[in-house]
Amino acid sequence: MTCRDGGVILTVTMNPAYDMTYRVEHFERGRAQRVRSVDQRLGGRGINVTRVLNQLGKYARATGFSDHAFAAAAELEMPVDFVHALPWVRRTVVISESEDGSATALWEPGPRITEPHAVDQLRVRVDGMLSDMSGLVIAGSLPGGVGPDVPAELARTALAAGVPTLCDFDGQALELAARVPGVVLTPNVDELERLTGQPAGTVPEILAAVDGLLAGGVRAVIVTRGGAGMVAVTPDRAWTAALPKPLAGNPTGAGDAAVAALIAGLAGEAEPDWPTLLVDAVATSAAAVVIPVAGEIDRVLRERLQPTVQVEELEAVAVRS
Repeated sequence: MTCRDGGVILTVTMNPAYDMTYRVEHFERGRAQRVRSVDQRLGGRGINVTRVLNQLGKYARATGFSDHAFAAAAELEMPVDFVHALPWVRRTVVISESEDGSATALWEPGPRITEPHAVDQLRVRVDGMLSDMSGLVIAGSLPGGVGPDVPAELARTALAAGVPTLCDFDGQALELAARVPGVVLTPNVDELERLTGQPAGTVPEILAAVDGLLAGGVRAVIVTRGGAGMVAVTPDRAWTAALPKPLAGNPTGAGDAAVAALIAGLAGEAEPDWPTLLVDAVATSAAAVVIPVAGEIDRVLRERLQPTVQVEELEAVAVRS
């Protein structure tokens, strides 16, 4: 794979959101709740990845679909180039409890694309940046009117140009992306089970579940397991990585932070040092858990946690031809 160190990392968010965080002392179903404070910010998986990349000192740009108001607000915060194709932008609500640090998330489905040439416009934006791109992240759900084959198509185009590409979404779109040779997948356990139809509750089950994906040409599968850390599998090696003890807090942005660390390590590297990359991904993810809003990390905590991450190489995985 061509090394493109120093280029822009592009993130694609096709169904962005306004992220609302309600802080309460203790949340009880069926009762009126007094909210202590409210935060609203621009969100969506790729948007959050872009934010974390910028905090890690990487140059990242966000594209995808939005309405005019969302795009204008995003331009004040980060480099963006959105296709204005949504009639409105959905909201996600996280109820963060100060009593025990837990969080409950409510995700709206989002609107339907209204611009008939929106997907073609997005293709043009991605194609136009390929020569300057060091990495690509396609993340999050799809709005109505966008076919599940679109993420796979964008990934295939980027990989053909030598751009490391990471896909972080679910459902049929993930099934199609998993057929693209060279792609990196970052499912959680539930997403992996839906993708493969196999159990993935234990490390041996994860190894068995990803076997067919790697045999089909996937470059790597990094399975996120919440407080249990990650399992990363390439065609010939596999590792687990985790903190000695999980941190309590808001897990909403932890996966996005991990994706940011992973693409930062993959960008510009012909063959990454996977154990080192996993240490950074676990520490960065944990540094997001302690922040009540998605898309932010505690950089001091991240540095403090890195030496504590425990990486263990698993029994050799057969090399696939």
